[in-house]
Amino acid sequence: MKGPQMNSPAIETTGLVKAFGDTRAVDGVDLVVPAGTVYGVLGPNGAGKTTTVKMLATLLRPDGGEARVFGRDVVREADAVRGRVSLTGQYASVDEDLTGTENLVLLGRLLGHTRPAARDRAAQLLAAFGLTAAADKQVKHYSGGMRRRLDIAASILNTPDLLFLDEPTTGLDPRSRNQVWDIVRAIVAQGTTVLLTTQYLDEADQLASRIAVIDHGRVIAEGTQGELKASVGAGAVHLRLRDAAQREAAERVLARVVDAAIQREPDPVALTARLTAAAGDTAAAEQSARALAELAAAGITVDTFSLGQPSLDEVFLALTDHTAGGEEAA
Repeated sequence: MKGPQMNSPAIETTGLVKAFGDTRAVDGVDLVVPAGTVYGVLGPNGAGKTTTVKMLATLLRPDGGEARVFGRDVVREADAVRGRVSLTGQYASVDEDLTGTENLVLLGRLLGHTRPAARDRAAQLLAAFGLTAAADKQVKHYSGGMRRRLDIAASILNTPDLLFLDEPTTGLDPRSRNQVWDIVRAIVAQGTTVLLTTQYLDEADQLASRIAVIDHGRVIAEGTQGELKASVGAGAVHLRLRDAAQREAAERVLARVVDAAIQREPDPVALTARLTAAAGDTAAAEQSARALAELAAAGITVDTFSLGQPSLDEVFLALTDHTAGGEEAA
């Protein structure tokens, strides 16, 4: 297998379109994915993420636009593209009645490995993914996290240049999610490009060097985490007071000093001031320092005070008016 062309993008799409009847699931998507990175595609259920991945992986034929993987057209050169990529879908694709070893050996044989080579590769991957102790157990007895790790192991029996991970941690507990994240980082460290689709904002924040936000089949924002966060605001001031009775007075002080909308949190001693993007980082820091001084001068006791960038959750709300885990699109 040829190595990835590190001086050219792993993926380039222009005006990519896919329709199902009257519904345009993907409506003119433009992407440029650098090689050797994790690129996040973030969006709610039904946004068009999975359909986009299926077109890039040659499982669906686009209705319009163009897409290239390492310079190869996904329609005209589909066989060449398939030789460079692997896909882990949203649901486990392994056989529940086979053991972990049997699943990997079977797939290894289908990929052209000899039986001894397939068994060696299966043992390597089971060890790397912490599944050696369960190697001889039927997959039906695996936990969700164990199945997911086995699924990813199956995707890299032959190390791909590009790995599509379509919502790889959906339904997993926090410990299993962290294990999958560690696997993704290890895969990228070995030179594989990963296109990660997710509706978990913290997952994109943890793993992706660049993120495209997709909603209703269109890319509505793209950039690094910092660029996306800066696009919707300079940050947020969070404070907790010693005395809930002082919250109204604290709110008046903040409204006078800080160029932001003041929000009362459910916690009766907490307030949040969301600074506008126009404020800029320097002005935001100056306003925050002045606010703390004014609060002290007014005799208002502050237990905790912090200034931070907007979260990706806040970015998504600002861009789409709904959360990333929102309702399925029609």
